[in-house]
Amino acid sequence: MHSTIILALLLIILGIFSLFVGVLDVQIEGILKGDTQQIHTLLASRLPRLLAIVCTGVGLSVAGLIMQQLCMNKFVSPTTGGTIASAQLGILIALIFMPDSTLYSRAFFAFLTAMVGTWIYVAFIQTIKFKDTVMVALVGIMFSYVIGGITNFIAFKYDMVQVLSTWLTGSFSLILRGRYEIVYMVVPLVFVAFLFANHFNIVGMGRDFSKNLGVPYNVVLFFGLSIASMLTACIVVVVGTISYIGLIVPNLVTMFKGDKLQGTLLDTALFGAVFVLICDLIGRALISPYELPIELIAGIVGSAIFIGLLIFKLKTPRKRVRLAAGKTQESCQK
Repeated sequence: MHSTIILALLLIILGIFSLFVGVLDVQIEGILKGDTQQIHTLLASRLPRLLAIVCTGVGLSVAGLIMQQLCMNKFVSPTTGGTIASAQLGILIALIFMPDSTLYSRAFFAFLTAMVGTWIYVAFIQTIKFKDTVMVALVGIMFSYVIGGITNFIAFKYDMVQVLSTWLTGSFSLILRGRYEIVYMVVPLVFVAFLFANHFNIVGMGRDFSKNLGVPYNVVLFFGLSIASMLTACIVVVVGTISYIGLIVPNLVTMFKGDKLQGTLLDTALFGAVFVLICDLIGRALISPYELPIELIAGIVGSAIFIGLLIFKLKTPRKRVRLAAGKTQESCQK
């Protein structure tokens, strides 16, 4: 409970600070005096950007937590599960076959391909027995590269490389009022995830365990992966690619709060929003008045933490790792 309050306060403080950081001058005094230009900048740019940052952090973190819980593997996430790469492929397909498509129709295509890509990856790791849990992440990264290669090939063939690059680099610099509201879909999706947290926990314990408690394993697994895919698609179509958020945030929270989804979901959502907000502030401050893409900052920080997690897992006693891997495969195969 204390960690939740601390994270909420930290998010509020950083959020207020974020509203007054940028190239255009926005100050509290100007807002209170009714300066129309500063109020317009605040409402049209700074506030939408802050809301998009919070929704992005919450959405990707919760998506990663759901995928890890359903597969009982800490290295499964939208980044390492091919979900983000598949969503990019869906956006490209929408751009090629529906040049006048709206943001919502692109999000629909992104959701469909993200769902298919995630299912292929989950089916693969359920079929193949891995001795080490870290192999699941490495296979997922290779799977993402394969989808990324297909996407780039199609983009080159249809001369869409420059357009596709918009969705390859995550950035909040183009977030303006009227162009980002689809990320609000994160709110009801996360609320649904809260409602079904116990079902996701039960399914994560295996097919037989779910059957004994009267929980339909396949239905809940499909439902959970659909929520994770929709969360990812909504964010990728507006912000672009942001790697590692869905991987490292749930891992760091569960290291201190445990694996029970209902007890970690709120902290994961808050910590994800704080993490993305801090990365965004760093990107805006390093070369001010210019700014670095959030993908670059999150990639550097996330890669360092990801390597630390790999080393931590590899240093874990061999017997324990194999036991955990055996349990994981058993739960996924049941």
